[in-house]
Amino acid sequence: MLQFFSKFKKFFIVLGILSVIILYLMYNALKPEKRLPVYQPNMVNPELVDSTLLDVKKYHTIADFSLVNQNGKTITQKDYKGKIYVADFFFTTCPTICPIMTKNMAAIQDKIGEEVMLLSHSVTPQIDSVAQLKKYALEKGVDDSKWNLVTGDKKQIYALARKSYLAVKNDGDGGPYDMIHTENFILVDKERRIRGFYDGTNPKEIDKLLGDIEILKSSYLKD
Repeated sequence: MLQFFSKFKKFFIVLGILSVIILYLMYNALKPEKRLPVYQPNMVNPELVDSTLLDVKKYHTIADFSLVNQNGKTITQKDYKGKIYVADFFFTTCPTICPIMTKNMAAIQDKIGEEVMLLSHSVTPQIDSVAQLKKYALEKGVDDSKWNLVTGDKKQIYALARKSYLAVKNDGDGGPYDMIHTENFILVDKERRIRGFYDGTNPKEIDKLLGDIEILKSSYLKD
């Protein structure tokens, strides 16, 4: 018996290696591919969604926009064409969650490549002028090539927040376009669809967001 195994030793070694390779390939072929959901308004907390969209179940995308960034440049959806991006809502004088969100967004900025961008919308555009945004950007280490802080018409920002990004609460006591922003970071794909919501104050959620960005980037390589 020992002579038999000795005689065919190389054969069994090669057979063992081939078996491992085949099992590995079968595992990868059968392993479910990680894909991110495509969020629709009916899947989101109703408090964050405009009442006209509560029953929308498909085809939701981010609307066209035209806003002004920290450098006085007009920013539109064309600046984000073919890009994955992360959006949020903030204001420069916010003393509570905004500093944490901005710090975490800056950390994301340092870990993303050229195919990913950031977009932060002011919910107090009457206060956050271009000069104010520029001051804030310099203080927080914003890279102008990756990250736009934008201000503009409050009605447009309100509509984007509640009808596109599904990310802020309506403040019924402050006027028709007043809003209470949340800690949400929103992941948007190249087709302008929402692919994830994340707590911008939670380090674990930031790690999840970075992981989901990689999943989303990989999905385009496979397509």
